[in-house]
Amino acid sequence: MKDNNQPLLDEEIRLQIQPYLEYIECDVVLGLGESTQSNSMVAQFVMEISELSDKISYKQKKLERPDSFSIDRKDWVSGIVFSGIPLGHEFDSFVMALIHVSGRKPKIDDKLIEKIKSIKQKLNFVTYISLSCHNCPEVVQSLNILSVLNDNITHTTVEGGNFADEVEQKQVLSVPTVWLNDKEWVVGRFSLHQILEKLGVDNFEKVNSEPYDLMVIGGGPAGVAAAIYAARKGIKTGLLSQNIGGQVLDTLSIENIIGIKNTTGPQFVDNVKNHLSDYPIDMILGQQVSKLYRDGDYLKVSLSSGANLTAATAVIATGAKWRDLGIEGETEFKNKGISYCPHCDGPLYKNKDIVIVGGGNSGVEAAIDLAKIVKSIVLLEYADSLKADSVLIERLKKFKNIRIVTRANTQKISGSSKVEKVSYLDMSSNKTVELKVQGIFILIGLFPNTKFLQNTVDLNQRGEIIVDKFGATSMQGVYAAGDCTDSVYKQIVISLGSGATAALSAYDCFIKNYLSK
Repeated sequence: MKDNNQPLLDEEIRLQIQPYLEYIECDVVLGLGESTQSNSMVAQFVMEISELSDKISYKQKKLERPDSFSIDRKDWVSGIVFSGIPLGHEFDSFVMALIHVSGRKPKIDDKLIEKIKSIKQKLNFVTYISLSCHNCPEVVQSLNILSVLNDNITHTTVEGGNFADEVEQKQVLSVPTVWLNDKEWVVGRFSLHQILEKLGVDNFEKVNSEPYDLMVIGGGPAGVAAAIYAARKGIKTGLLSQNIGGQVLDTLSIENIIGIKNTTGPQFVDNVKNHLSDYPIDMILGQQVSKLYRDGDYLKVSLSSGANLTAATAVIATGAKWRDLGIEGETEFKNKGISYCPHCDGPLYKNKDIVIVGGGNSGVEAAIDLAKIVKSIVLLEYADSLKADSVLIERLKKFKNIRIVTRANTQKISGSSKVEKVSYLDMSSNKTVELKVQGIFILIGLFPNTKFLQNTVDLNQRGEIIVDKFGATSMQGVYAAGDCTDSVYKQIVISLGSGATAALSAYDCFIKNYLSK
């Protein structure tokens, strides 16, 4: 056991966890596996945690990986294992696992619990994460819930930095990466509903329901604002989305919401979820819209699952996602050396050579952060100069392991099973340059999630929904808000306001139609 008088759990963490320990319903046993060294940090973590409550104890246990521990009860094996120390963004995942293993019911719908319990096949999940990844906890916590509720399911969370050889051998280059029964299964953030959908478990109960007065499509700031404003007006409101949060979940620091000096994307989304729960909004999550069309007096919303919903009015708030380069090799090597999140995937590229494409604020901020981790960075910008704020450019130039190339037209990504080379055209010399690298981060802005609206409402050349000052689209009864529209500026506060505007306009439309009947 490590004895350096330096506790892993500082006073802040101890104060953070203490209130949650009150929710532990029965004794929990942490099963401590073997250590790769005599002074195991994992062992120290387990022992310090066990000292915080008389309901937590530990014992030695044989586990598949060293430097791991399980969370069980004395009379029951949960199937939950953490390999590495779950600090950083994963500390909440560890705390929730403690509570749920102790017998406290997860906060999900009873019908969903029954469906999880009905899964018959043996499912052994392994999730590879980094402690700096703010997308990983949702996946980890969802799979832990499956493991707690169904004895046919196990879940191991592997901290990639502590198991570099395994990560390299399995070519994990983006997190979270989930393996199922010894095969790669999914990469990226997935909600509990999306996981169940991929497993073939029907978690959708709203088929052929009564028409909604307003259906909000999208769960980002604009969609949430629209749903809350509509519900406050007393009309029957549904919120249809893959998840709650959208792009905000990918934002580490938010400092421009008036009245909130500083927060993080996940913290802001947690507050949003709590706010949503105060209103009778019908939440339909883990679903994707395939088509929107008018059928007489009502709008029809078709889902990729095959279900159909009906609404008198709709607000589209589907937001945007990272823009692709559209070059050879991009599809083939996505998540195999191509990344869009430096905070999540950065630790996987320690001491490696990488390329960053994009000289705006996102690309330059990524270069500044990654320069402290990677061996070298080549920053490629298509324009004559970087587009980032001058203060960021000055910080960037202080790093000796960053090389800036402007007038660079990225053309090809190549390799065998993962990224090995990136080629670009030097437009100053008109020569093609080939770089040997282990990864490429693409940060060239966003494009709207409006593909399902082709030939439905008017879009501009960028694919953005054209709206007027009321948020109205070209289709009667359909409004839009946020980053999916032709709004000049894409900001959280602007999305919140436009969502409220669209909802109020939709409400006026609904009332006028209702009174005219």
